[in-house]
Amino acid sequence: MKRYAILTAVVLLISLLPVHAGTANQDVSYHFGFKKSKNGQPASIDQEGFKPIIEKHGAVFLGDTTRKELYLTFDNGYENGYTKNVLDTLKEKKVPAIFFVTGHYVKDQPELVKRMAEEGHLIGNHSWSHPDMTRITNERIREELEKVKELVAQVSEQKDMRYLRPPRGIFSDRSLAVSKKLGYTNVFWSIAYKDWETHSQKGWKYAYDSVMKQLHPGAVILLHAVSRDNAEALGAIIDDARKQGYEFKSLDQMPKQER
Repeated sequence: MKRYAILTAVVLLISLLPVHAGTANQDVSYHFGFKKSKNGQPASIDQEGFKPIIEKHGAVFLGDTTRKELYLTFDNGYENGYTKNVLDTLKEKKVPAIFFVTGHYVKDQPELVKRMAEEGHLIGNHSWSHPDMTRITNERIREELEKVKELVAQVSEQKDMRYLRPPRGIFSDRSLAVSKKLGYTNVFWSIAYKDWETHSQKGWKYAYDSVMKQLHPGAVILLHAVSRDNAEALGAIIDDARKQGYEFKSLDQMPKQER
C-alpha cells in the first residue's frame, strides 16, 4: 500500500509538469534594450540576452553599419496634433519614413494615414490594441495584426504590410516566430530617447541633441509622433545629419542581408 501511494504521488507530480518544456522557453518576455552609440560607433545588443532570438527570426534594429544611412521611424499610437507638421517637414526635405500605427490611430486619423501612403511613406503595424504580444495567444496576435493591415488597406493606397513594431518593444521567441510566419519583419531601433511623455517635453534643442549625439551608420531612429519637441527638431536633425554625410533611406532599401 505504501509503495502504491508513492507511485501514485509520482504519477501525479509528472502529470503537473509542462507537456512541452521547450514551449515555456518560447514565452520568456524580453523588453528591447541596447547600448547607445558613442562617437559614431554603432549601437549594440551584444550584451543583451535576446540577441540570438533577434537574429533567429530576422528582426532588425539597425542596417548596414558600413554605410552612412539612416532609417527614420515613428510610433503613432494616437494623434497629438504634430503628425501633420512631421509630414510637412518630410515632404519639404524629401525624406522617407515609416509610421507604425495602432488600430485606434487608423480609425481616428484616416486622412493622415492616407497622406502617409500618398507621400511615399511606409505604414507599419503597431498592433490593433497595443497589447503585450507575449501574453496573448497566437490567434490573438494574428487578429491584432490583420485588423490593422485590413483597415490601412481600406483607407490608404498601401495594400500590403510587411513591418511590425511590437508594442512597448516587448517580445518573445514565440511572438517573433508567429509574426514572422504572418509575413512581418519586426523592427526595433538603435537610436531612441525618452520622448513619449507629452507632459514632460524639454524643447526642440533637447530632442535635437538627444538624436544627434547617437548618430551612427545604419541607424534605425525611433521617434514618437506625439512629441512636440520631435516635430520642432526634425528639420534640423535632417539637415545636420546630411551635413555629416548621412542619407535617409526607406526600410525597403535596407540591405536584405541585414534583415
